[in-house]
Amino acid sequence: MASDKRVSRRVLLQGAGVSMTLPWLQSLPVWGEDATSGIDAPEFPKRFGVLFMACGVNPDHWWAKQSENGMELGKSLAPLESLKPKLNVINGLFNKNATGVGIHPGQTGNILSGASLKKGAELGGGISIDQLLANRVGSETIQSSLVLGCEQPVTGYHETNFSMAYSSHISWQNATSPVPMEVYPALAFDSLFENRGARRNQSVLDRIGEHASDLRRQASMDDRRKLDEFLSSVREVEKRIEQQRLAQEKANARTDGNPRMLTSMVRPDNGLPEDIREHMRLMCDIVAMAFQTNKTRIATLLLCRDISGLFYPFLDARNAHHSASHNDRSDEFERISTYYCSQFAYLAKKLDEMQEGDGTVLDHSCLMFVNNMWSGSAHNSQKVPLLTAGGLSGQFETGRVLDYEKRPDSERKLCSLYLSLANKMGVSLDKFGDADGPLADL
Repeated sequence: MASDKRVSRRVLLQGAGVSMTLPWLQSLPVWGEDATSGIDAPEFPKRFGVLFMACGVNPDHWWAKQSENGMELGKSLAPLESLKPKLNVINGLFNKNATGVGIHPGQTGNILSGASLKKGAELGGGISIDQLLANRVGSETIQSSLVLGCEQPVTGYHETNFSMAYSSHISWQNATSPVPMEVYPALAFDSLFENRGARRNQSVLDRIGEHASDLRRQASMDDRRKLDEFLSSVREVEKRIEQQRLAQEKANARTDGNPRMLTSMVRPDNGLPEDIREHMRLMCDIVAMAFQTNKTRIATLLLCRDISGLFYPFLDARNAHHSASHNDRSDEFERISTYYCSQFAYLAKKLDEMQEGDGTVLDHSCLMFVNNMWSGSAHNSQKVPLLTAGGLSGQFETGRVLDYEKRPDSERKLCSLYLSLANKMGVSLDKFGDADGPLADL
């Protein structure tokens, strides 16, 4: 646990083998703010979250433009319609070191670092922006970052002689080490509540019930309502987690103590949710709770890895993700593109429903959606699809379409966006990746 005194003063609900941090409550001394200190407008934490999709989008329907009637969204971005005032659609940015290096792994492993990747048996790249931020601001939270995924990583080498580790991970703690990615919802849920020991299968809420009742009596009427809403949302997720925990335990039993066997098994035999929709929603819910309670301020969620083998029967899609991307202008891949946009919309809306002072958790966050390429059929990474939601406590103007495609390459660097983001989160950097200046007009 971090040693920062603000962490130690945060209100925790505690029970047998479990602890639960709370959302911001105006009448209670949480997050290091004393409710009786007379501070009317506490400075809320700034958060950064990333959702990643691989293999491009349908380029015919992934667009936005400004008109007299405001922002207009293409078919694939339609799930974000209600979020337009808090949305930025950013077009034309590119990651130079992901171009001209061959397809797939070399276009993916540096999506958050901008580093030049090394081929062959030895990994070599750079720290990703999420982990750089986690190193700088992570001491202010119990967990420095949350790194989640919805698909098991793969091993081996691609035909381009890049390691498949680059295709499987977007979060890197240094040049040679990806951050271990949690793919099991039950384990990700447990990490939020320090849920350990023999009572791990018992309800988290049942074990902190007495402490919650005591705290509720101290809270104002508005905070009681907020606390009740939060605990109800935890219960709803916990019930869905129960089924996934059982599947995971059965999968572990099949490996005879060798967890590496799980990576060679397919879902649901490997204990991952059979329905990818439920898997993605659970992971989004966990990110939302982590941000709401200030458990962490940095999160990445790899919705699918590069060269993904995910199937989408609920979208009437016959091909697996990677195969479908090779016909990226098809109706099938348009449905897939829209579906991934809907996951970004789901998490953004969830954060926007969480009141925090005069705003919402989304207002105090920057949530980013990024893809490693524009066209899967052409493996074109000369520009990447990119969306942001949330104004990072007023640091970003929102409700805009920003187009950098016709600007010189020096003015459309993806790493310039990351440099701007870090500076606006209070982490002063002169350069990051291949960028030595912030992104213009952001």
